[in-house]
Amino acid sequence: MMPKVTDFALPPNLPEPADDGAADHLRGMSMPAVSLGSTRGRVVDLSALPAPRTVIYCYPMTGIPGKPLPAGWDLIPGARGCTPQTCGFRDHQEELRQWKADVFGISTQTTEYQREMAERLQLRFEILSDSQFALCVSLDLPTFEVDGMRLLKRLTMIVREGRIEHVFYPVFPPNESAEQVLRWLNANPIPH
Repeated sequence: MMPKVTDFALPPNLPEPADDGAADHLRGMSMPAVSLGSTRGRVVDLSALPAPRTVIYCYPMTGIPGKPLPAGWDLIPGARGCTPQTCGFRDHQEELRQWKADVFGISTQTTEYQREMAERLQLRFEILSDSQFALCVSLDLPTFEVDGMRLLKRLTMIVREGRIEHVFYPVFPPNESAEQVLRWLNANPIPH
């Protein structure tokens, strides 16, 4: 049976990330000609997204069952909650499709690392690997470092016709990210 987002309770009193302005430049930018490997074994060119809208949620990293997260993970504002966020997008995928929106998750983990999570959570959308930081550099995405790893700060971009139409940053709480996107899509339908 597929776990629901409610099966992944977030610890109480997680520190809320502050808006540090690190994503202010993104709205209106063109998606770069960056191709990233996918958990489905293909390469996705982010400058040629075919859907009327694409939701791209960037997250730091998902844990692997039985392996500890980095020390102090819950104390880093915005770090905790990648699995609940991903499950939220999975559980609301059909509603997002009704708004003609495709979904991709992106992290800096390798595709192999991401594939374990995609299979375990039974995702029907792809997770893309920016392990070489091509997208991070091209868009100057906000990142942070922990335990020698460079990780993305949590943010969500709505892309339409090759441009970033809207940015959610910071994203908190992460388990409500998909609902936040759906509310925005409902309030901002594509003009006919």
